[in-house]
Amino acid sequence: MKVFVVGGAVRDALMGQSVNDRDWVVVGSTPEAMTAQGYVPVGKDFPVFLHPQTREEYALARTERKTARGYKGFAVQADPSVTLEEDLARRDLTVNAMAVPEALAHAAPGAWAGQIVDPYGGQADLKNKVLRHVTEAFAEDPVRILRVARFAARFADFSVAHETMALMRQMVEDGEVDHLVPERVWQELAKGLMSERPSRMFGVLRECGALRVLLPELDRLWGVPQRAEYHPEVDTGVHMMLVTDMAARLNTPLSVRVACLFHDLGKGNTPADVLPRHIGHEGRSVKLLQKVCERLRVPTDCKELAEVVAREHGNIHRSAELNAEALMRLLERCDAIRQPERFARVLQACECDARGRLGFDEAAYPQAGRLLQAQQAALSVETAPIAQAAAAQGLQGPQIGAQITQARIQAIAEAAL
Repeated sequence: MKVFVVGGAVRDALMGQSVNDRDWVVVGSTPEAMTAQGYVPVGKDFPVFLHPQTREEYALARTERKTARGYKGFAVQADPSVTLEEDLARRDLTVNAMAVPEALAHAAPGAWAGQIVDPYGGQADLKNKVLRHVTEAFAEDPVRILRVARFAARFADFSVAHETMALMRQMVEDGEVDHLVPERVWQELAKGLMSERPSRMFGVLRECGALRVLLPELDRLWGVPQRAEYHPEVDTGVHMMLVTDMAARLNTPLSVRVACLFHDLGKGNTPADVLPRHIGHEGRSVKLLQKVCERLRVPTDCKELAEVVAREHGNIHRSAELNAEALMRLLERCDAIRQPERFARVLQACECDARGRLGFDEAAYPQAGRLLQAQQAALSVETAPIAQAAAAQGLQGPQIGAQITQARIQAIAEAAL
């Protein structure tokens, strides 16, 4: 029985990055032998065990052979005869197909000289900053297309090898991407959105043709013009990528990044005769993103934030023109009184939208500060005394609510925003 640390832990250590999780591969053992040593079996589809002390995952070396389309369409062989090289061959990218003996796993990479098991050239590709598939078996799992795109977003200065891009294009043409499980698509997209440069993920997906299959609503935005006086970048697809990268730059949470990605989907079906104007695109965007979120099983908090941003981002951008009464209506439409923390995220997304334009990346966004002040003024109103006084006058529900709203409008006006 030999144990190796493999995959991302080796890659990240060689790149000088911190290693948070380690994946272990066990060669020359059996499930019975692992259990006898105290390892706890946890894998349903694959022979994976938890270490009795560290609780880290240890997997028996295995090979995989595709038998049918879909995530579970693989025949797995895991027995003592499977070599480490065979196990590494099933991995997606060469930079993820390296291993180090257990005894050196926690040592500095400088101590690994001559001990790294690297049969597929991962060290060379790491040095040259190339994302390259290990073997042609890459084509057996379309999730790997998403993983390559996600790694391109995480390692923004890496390029995708030409032969890997060609293989991914062929997989798309063969219909492999059509069979991806929505939950897996969302899982990879979410990780990519939280990466250093999300635009690279969508660039790779678009280059290989997968984006038009997975997110046609987003893919159709490239080539759609916007008014140059507002959007110097003109192209709507380019704008969406600038906005998404700005969300990463500002270190926003996932829900904000989803809202940024979906906020202008409606521009993709603006009638050609009114371009480059996009009248009513906000409502169209809401309808389209609702369908996307349902299709990909996007979490509710992300969907609901995206709906508010898509519907109201134009009004928020123009909010400097609004008086106290109009500001209160905007706060109500955004549910800013009941969900004050979410409203801050709405404003984050709108700032990303405003700064995600060519030449505007360092621009100030005073709308956010003004609207937060308006929100605080409205929240400062003591509603209980107003409700009690109104009830004493015989007023009921909507009438009491109207008086509270009026008091909030007054508070916003007195804040002299």
